[in-house]
Amino acid sequence: MNTEEENPTYLDSSDASLVVACLGGDRQAFGKIVTRYQSLLCSVAYSSLGNLSASEEVAQEAFIEAWKKLSSLREPEKLKSWLCGILRFKISHHRRKDARQPVFEAKSGEALENMESEAVGVEESAMKEEEQALLWKALERVPANYREALVLYYREHQSIEHVAYELDLTESAVKQRLSRGRKMLQERMMGFVEDSLARSSPGRVFTMGVLAALPAAIAPPAKAAGVGVVAAKLGVWGKWASVVAFLGTFSGLISSVFALRASLDQSRTERERRDVIRAVISFFAVAGAYVGGVFFLLWLSGKSYENSGYYAWLAQVVVVGTAAFYCWMTRKMFAYSRKLRAEERLAQPEKFSQERDQKGAKAREYRSPWSLFGVPLVHVRFAKTEEGDKPVFGWIAAGEQAYGLLFAWGGFVVAPISVGIVSVGFLTVGAVGFGVVGLGMIAIGAVAFGSAAIGWNAFASLSALGGDTALAGGFAIAPEAAIGKVAIAAEVNNEAAATLTRLGALEASYVGVLGLIALLVLVPVMLYAKGVRKRFGKKRD
Repeated sequence: MNTEEENPTYLDSSDASLVVACLGGDRQAFGKIVTRYQSLLCSVAYSSLGNLSASEEVAQEAFIEAWKKLSSLREPEKLKSWLCGILRFKISHHRRKDARQPVFEAKSGEALENMESEAVGVEESAMKEEEQALLWKALERVPANYREALVLYYREHQSIEHVAYELDLTESAVKQRLSRGRKMLQERMMGFVEDSLARSSPGRVFTMGVLAALPAAIAPPAKAAGVGVVAAKLGVWGKWASVVAFLGTFSGLISSVFALRASLDQSRTERERRDVIRAVISFFAVAGAYVGGVFFLLWLSGKSYENSGYYAWLAQVVVVGTAAFYCWMTRKMFAYSRKLRAEERLAQPEKFSQERDQKGAKAREYRSPWSLFGVPLVHVRFAKTEEGDKPVFGWIAAGEQAYGLLFAWGGFVVAPISVGIVSVGFLTVGAVGFGVVGLGMIAIGAVAFGSAAIGWNAFASLSALGGDTALAGGFAIAPEAAIGKVAIAAEVNNEAAATLTRLGALEASYVGVLGLIALLVLVPVMLYAKGVRKRFGKKRD
């Protein structure tokens, strides 16, 4: 009697429902998965290794590994292809090591008793070593794709429909492969091959062996109810992450357009205008390389799950490297801009003949007539910063280098609330933001939100590195709890992780976060660009 007959509850269960049941600790559900796919995995392994005992050993290892990693399966409906991916890695590993590790060293007494009754029958029908050698001698002459179809066909009671389903092929393609495979086998070997393969198919003992190994291999995964809660909450997070990423990108593009226009209005020579365009392209190129690099690592982690942890940490190197490079680029850009302006004043003095272009011109800056504790309420520099200019300073400050006691906007800015290419403060928004609460392309702070985030609690659309918790649409790494496509933490993608990462609080606060991004990013740059256009955008020489 097979597992399906003993467990009628699972007869019509989909892969996704079985996965959820397994995540609730239901070993019988995992037994159904093993029964459903053991022939496929053993056949694929045998087609590659040419040894029955080794192929079953590797297939068992693949199932054990699948049980361990089941909580990382993001799309349960793709269980079959996921299992095959694990198997192919195990096959590759087996070939490299050329050594057989025992899949399980100790079985419970109950499991052994259940297996004893079938053990004798298996031994009687087991293939002798000589038969195995002859079988593989015949099959190894057939190319791998034809060999897989042949092995499955004779192990699955000569069902073309089943082979087509298992290999994700059309029935006509299976018929073609079988036809060509048979022709490649010597006629005198066909009867032997058919009979031997039929007797070699894994049965109930294989399933029991896998299930007997599970208690010693791992602790049961998260409860199914918790999985449902996390899945629902992750759906909400995914929606908000997409909206944040879109709004952040849209805001960044609009902001860049206005900032570019303002910089071009400030320029007075062709060299300065080319420098502005080159700087903008450089910043966009670095941002594109950073995003492309993280997406590439996510793609690699999907192709090679066993190395996903390595790719997750490599992504953090990309993020930190990009943040450092942005800071360096910003410093170099402003230094070169000041040097270029000084050179152009000497080389083309006629371009700076108007009163507004003189170093002491009132049009260059705005200082409010009101001050508090000797600091102007508003200080804005509308012209390019030149050699000898001090940073802008006020309660509200704006310029290439601005320090605000309340708010600052510009290139490199420091203020309790700061918005810039590189921003430092309590609440920061920017390409790279360092703050208690950080928002931006790369956010670094106690609480950080961004496409990449590094903080005590980190929330990101691409990569999050948390000192306590992390939540991301891609990589998420933290000691305590992490939720993400590739997550590394004590609690990963389960109900406990959802609670610790405060998904409920995020849902309640995201509308405010979105509005804050739009307000802090778009409004200042639009007002600044308008002020620059009014003072420097007309009558350009």
